[in-house]
Amino acid sequence: MSALDDDWRAGLDDVDATLIDEYQSGFPVVERPFRVVAEGLGVDESEALERVRRLREYGVFRRFGAVLNPPVIGSSTLAAVRAPEDRFEEVAAVINDYRQVNHNYRRDHEWNMWFVVTAGSRETRDRILDEIEERTGCAVLNLPMLTDYYIDLEFPVVNADRFARESLEHTDVSATRISEDAKGSLSTLEAELLVEIQDGFPLSLTPYHDIAETLDADVDDVLVAVRRLLDDGSIKRIGCVVNHVVTGFHNNCMVVWNVPDDELDERGVSVGELPYVTLCYHRPRRPEQDWPYNLFTMIHGREAEAVDEKIDELASDYLPFEHERLYSTATLKQTGAQYEELVASDE
Repeated sequence: MSALDDDWRAGLDDVDATLIDEYQSGFPVVERPFRVVAEGLGVDESEALERVRRLREYGVFRRFGAVLNPPVIGSSTLAAVRAPEDRFEEVAAVINDYRQVNHNYRRDHEWNMWFVVTAGSRETRDRILDEIEERTGCAVLNLPMLTDYYIDLEFPVVNADRFARESLEHTDVSATRISEDAKGSLSTLEAELLVEIQDGFPLSLTPYHDIAETLDADVDDVLVAVRRLLDDGSIKRIGCVVNHVVTGFHNNCMVVWNVPDDELDERGVSVGELPYVTLCYHRPRRPEQDWPYNLFTMIHGREAEAVDEKIDELASDYLPFEHERLYSTATLKQTGAQYEELVASDE
């Protein structure tokens, strides 16, 4: 990834730019998806595949495949600990050792380590949180998502934008309630499929056929299953997952707000519609742990000053409430959502 440090656009042409900005979602669910993509790019099938391979090796793409939707499939939560500075790396190693921890960031705050736990059931999720408390000696702040107003890290990156989506004007949002006990109405094939693709699709001309072969299933059944999982929201999108950090959007700030409960949905929807807000959701207050905040927003930018400028705009025009800014200062772990299994119990 160091090749991207100076000018990550060096060596990219218009076809690469189209792949990067227009195929973060919408990859065809057909037996030869690269054939369809190649027609849109004006190249042949093998070249389309080779370009995706090259961009992944270059560090622009983190992976190719499905982005799963943890709140629909199983149970996930955002959690934090106050890791002592002299034990910070030790605590991070314990937390990152769990396969179900798919994101972990250092943030500039008293609660300085923020991570996501994703599991096939609430019981497994909570067991992992209990183990982390016991193994690290650090109290865990457990903040499951209660309402999703807007969550999508798909945005154009081949540009000179100071912050994500600067060139966009509007985002469609809705207030979607999230159950902590969601397990999804998955068939055996669908559950096995989600586990198989959680790390990405095979980078081949026939990825769905390769997946079917691994599962000892018919490729037509796999295609039907993928389409249904897209329709019910278990899979958010299929495409090339961009590494926003190495493409310049390395300044991200999680802003937490203390919004009056009777204004939460109205404020959450209005803020979620703003293009520069990449994430917006409701999580519980934890007054017993001195955590009074209930609305979370994220802004990604290439420039810290631009991110702060947009947060100032939020605070003055949309959310005139007590808030704190938690800048990410280090990525400790970043993978797709991980599941050991999704059928029956995953204890």
